[in-house]
Amino acid sequence: MSTTNGRKILVIGGAGFIGSNLVERLLQRADTQVCVYDNLSRQGAHDNLRWLYSLPGNKQLEFIENDVRDARAVWEAAQHADEIYHFAAQVAVTTSVAAPREDFEVNAIGTFNVLEAARQSGRRPFVLFTSTNKVYGSLEGVPVAASALRYHAADPAFAGVQETELLDFHSPYGCSKGAADQYVRDYARIYQIPTVVFRMSCIAGPRQFGTEDQGWVAHFLYSALEGRAITIYGDGRQVRDVLHVYDLVDAMLSVHACRERVAGGVYNLGGGPGRSTSILELLQLIEKQTGMTPQVRYSNVRPGDQPLYISDTGKLSLHTGWSARYSLERTVESLHNFWLDNRPMLESHRFSTEQVSLLHEEVA
Repeated sequence: MSTTNGRKILVIGGAGFIGSNLVERLLQRADTQVCVYDNLSRQGAHDNLRWLYSLPGNKQLEFIENDVRDARAVWEAAQHADEIYHFAAQVAVTTSVAAPREDFEVNAIGTFNVLEAARQSGRRPFVLFTSTNKVYGSLEGVPVAASALRYHAADPAFAGVQETELLDFHSPYGCSKGAADQYVRDYARIYQIPTVVFRMSCIAGPRQFGTEDQGWVAHFLYSALEGRAITIYGDGRQVRDVLHVYDLVDAMLSVHACRERVAGGVYNLGGGPGRSTSILELLQLIEKQTGMTPQVRYSNVRPGDQPLYISDTGKLSLHTGWSARYSLERTVESLHNFWLDNRPMLESHRFSTEQVSLLHEEVA
């Protein structure tokens, strides 16, 4: 990272969906120098990086191609950073079950490398880490009842999962992200590094490529638009709260602005009750907005899947004044517009992914 004057920010995983949206916002400030650190392994990362270099402010952008598991490379990248946003991760529960060692090395050891780089720099940089609602397990303490289209909390007073909910890591992914989550929190207590953890629900918006295992709102929308069948695991009444990625970026900037107050804090982050949807309800919304009827097939529910997860974002709002601006309808519309503007690119990635899947099946 450059040692010239200005706000120096390291975004690890900065060519991914969330990272590229944050970097776009950061480049709008003339006094900001941004270093994107990414191994470019994720679908669409090369396209996102090219897009970032096409933006005004790209002269403030530096890129390092490397892996978060490379402790020395992470250390070198972080030496002059005033802020570190850590998004690099293995993100799929299914992949973690198939390859638990890789999942642990990327999520747990990779995060430890970031924290050690921050500590050893001596600069006490602000560090934000994106965790997951999977650290709460299957939420057996939140009983649910079913209606025709969705699950509801049996307790009518339920307004979302709070940060006081007991941790119950479920799946290798839940364990690796949960362990990283706790390390990030503890480095604030032990080493006085101003860290923040976001335990995130469903994030959606532009620059999201969407697969069956991650980015399900985008995956469902793109599949419907392209006439591809969607597999629903379970009965489709599972509920999540959806947050637009622009609102997430606002939340990240808000905690940095309040970093002295929120240091060491853990915050649940999603769309909240007003932006919650079941799978079945989302399919209806997609059909209403696009005129396309999604093709669906059903399969068994996947291990560790929460029937209902809604974030209570009250703590974050209280500490920073943040609130979400985008409705669920606007978020889906935003994704639709991104697809319309980038259809050839998105479909080429889909074709490549399908070809790889077919090759794996043939080898198996």
